Amino acid sequence: MNRIKLTLIVMSLMVMTSSCFLVRQNVKPSTTVKRLSDTISLRDGSLVYALPRTMLTIRAEFERTIEIPGPYARYAEELLGLDNVILSEGEDWSVKSVTVTSNEEADPSELYVIETNTFMNSNVFALRKEGLILNLNPESHVSPVITGVGQEADIAGFRSYDLGSDEYYRVQTDTVFRRVSVEEQFIRIPYIVEQKKKLSEAQLAERAAKRLMELRDGKFLILTGEANVFPQSAAAINEINKMEKELTELFAGKTFRDLRTFTYSISPDKAMAEAPFTVFRFSEVTGPMNDTTENGIPVIIRLIPEKKTKDLSVVTRNRTATPVALSDKIFYRIPDIVNVVVEMGEEQLYNSRKMIYQFGEVMQLPANYIIGK
Repeated sequence: MNRIKLTLIVMSLMVMTSSCFLVRQNVKPSTTVKRLSDTISLRDGSLVYALPRTMLTIRAEFERTIEIPGPYARYAEELLGLDNVILSEGEDWSVKSVTVTSNEEADPSELYVIETNTFMNSNVFALRKEGLILNLNPESHVSPVITGVGQEADIAGFRSYDLGSDEYYRVQTDTVFRRVSVEEQFIRIPYIVEQKKKLSEAQLAERAAKRLMELRDGKFLILTGEANVFPQSAAAINEINKMEKELTELFAGKTFRDLRTFTYSISPDKAMAEAPFTVFRFSEVTGPMNDTTENGIPVIIRLIPEKKTKDLSVVTRNRTATPVALSDKIFYRIPDIVNVVVEMGEEQLYNSRKMIYQFGEVMQLPANYIIGK
């Protein structure tokens, strides 16, 4: 009797196990893809990926030229015979070069979630070179921005001058008399009075010009071998040249050149292909300015897509707030070739071809191509 009961129990367990196995066999593996939003809850094992976007970085190098007149500019022709000297202070800017570089990052507006009821085995690293990005870049920007970066040069020391004179005042001696009463009589007693009198600008200019000519004569004697004492190295000649330059600047003025670099980051979109986009404005007087100002010449960027991907089938997606789940489809983006042109007025500053993802097409790929089944 016990054997019969034991046999029935074993047979029942076998039947139940077989039925569970059949149920499991009937479960069909599936993969769904949803756009990531604040209403989507991520589960363990979900895979989040982002489509790539292209960021353009415009690097513009400018040269600023500052001219400052010397304190003796009006005496330059009279004392030294210089006629082409700086007479007024001025500032001038020019564009030296413009370059555009591109880099890829995750597009925060194109995030997707992959969920599957089977074991997920992805070969995404092999697909990265094909244009599919499955890892989320934490350094992605939330919105496109344009920023300018530059460094201000310190020219405070450039504006100061050594007037180049060995003395700036003269001691003038005068004899004055003082009346003194002696035995009901007044007599005059002389005494000496010294007074410091500042030299005039013309006198200072004459002294500086004289010292300059003496330096030139001394350097000429050294270089021609007519001097009594010869320097043992080039240090003396270098110091003479430095002093000669400083004295000449007192008459001719100073010219200061400063190189400054600004960078602007732009996230392109297809709307920019319809009209040029103003990056910044440029003035020869004040240099680069914000694009919102009304002064200066606008520096624009033109994005001209070659439409290499226009014949591809465009995937129509529902971009409503409610995410739509797609079964067994993976989205990926193919970049397009775009001619990038930077212009200032009628002058073309840059022209090159770039691969930009935003101008390409979004396609669909079977999920089993990247999800191992």
